[in-house]
Amino acid sequence: MTVIDYAKVRETMVEQQVRPWDVLDIRVLDVLTRLPREAFVPPAYRALAYADLSVPIGHGQWMLKPVVEGRMLQALALLGTDEVLEIGTGSGFITACLGQLARDVLSIEIDPDLANAARTRLGELGLDRNVRIETADALHYEPTQRFDAICVGAAVANIPAAFGQWLRPGGRLFIVRGRAPAMAAELIRNTTDGLVTESLFETEVPYLVGATPTPEFQF
Repeated sequence: MTVIDYAKVRETMVEQQVRPWDVLDIRVLDVLTRLPREAFVPPAYRALAYADLSVPIGHGQWMLKPVVEGRMLQALALLGTDEVLEIGTGSGFITACLGQLARDVLSIEIDPDLANAARTRLGELGLDRNVRIETADALHYEPTQRFDAICVGAAVANIPAAFGQWLRPGGRLFIVRGRAPAMAAELIRNTTDGLVTESLFETEVPYLVGATPTPEFQF
């Protein structure tokens, strides 16, 4: 039986995948080097935890590629004083990363089984000190506060207007928008001139539940 040196494989992932994809933020690289991504991957796919692949986590959902996760975390430029909303907890890996980079993280997940599993996993790893996970549908959610940063871990065909309204002045929203396979990762800032959108990179990720495009009929 082959024993995987996860610490070594993790370092290789950061140096050969994430950093070459223009992720140069030292804090982000440090978090990706330290956190045990393999602990968030289903046992059947654990050997793929550090591959340049999306990994299925059950319930029709997937972990994003490490390079996308790195660019997402870097784009948000989180401060240790930030309060963050994560839309789509999934496995809880990005939740854990956000918790290491920000002051407080509220993560919402539509699937109760995934939410419970992520909550348990973060607790067992001691990564839940400043993280809360709620079971909720982001498209019908009504937060009781606004946030310095919002991280959406899935794609939308069109960005819900409410997402931008949940940002504090100066807040940042990371989201992937478009129709597969032509999707673009975007960073939206809440500025004194209103919401300003910056296109970051092209990618393709699964859609947020309920946010798929309407079918295009061919005549």
